[in-house]
Amino acid sequence: MPDTMPAPAPQVPALPVTFRPTRTRIVLLTVGAAMFAVITAVALLLEKLNAGERSSFILTALLFSGVLALLSRPKVVADEDGVTVVNLTRTRRLQWAEIVRVNLRPGDPWVFLDLSDGTSLPVLGIQPGIAKEKAIGDARALRALAESRGTRSDGQEAR
Repeated sequence: MPDTMPAPAPQVPALPVTFRPTRTRIVLLTVGAAMFAVITAVALLLEKLNAGERSSFILTALLFSGVLALLSRPKVVADEDGVTVVNLTRTRRLQWAEIVRVNLRPGDPWVFLDLSDGTSLPVLGIQPGIAKEKAIGDARALRALAESRGTRSDGQEAR
């Protein structure tokens, strides 16, 4: 009979806690800054460009950097009262009782929250792209928080 150990019970982190894809954020912001610097340097070093053309180069570099900064924005902040989900352009505040389930299935690009109103909310702040093990740990921690603070199966709030 093989000796199998059960998966350890997820630890409930101390609140407040912020989950974000740190490595992805570092890569995006570094690439954005480097790209802005290179395109700006090229615009300033090319002698045949007039002021308008140089400005358009720099404006394009600023636009690309802004898009990468926007992509680095997602995070999830959990506190005593609930969860704040910050995605690319929207922020949504949820009470613990609104979260029915925290899902990160194999192949999912990020965590999904099943909500009490029957909808599902993507949580881009926990994504297994570059750091899969960290994302799985973060999803388990958020699930443990939701289960310990959310609504129990009997409809009563857990505390």
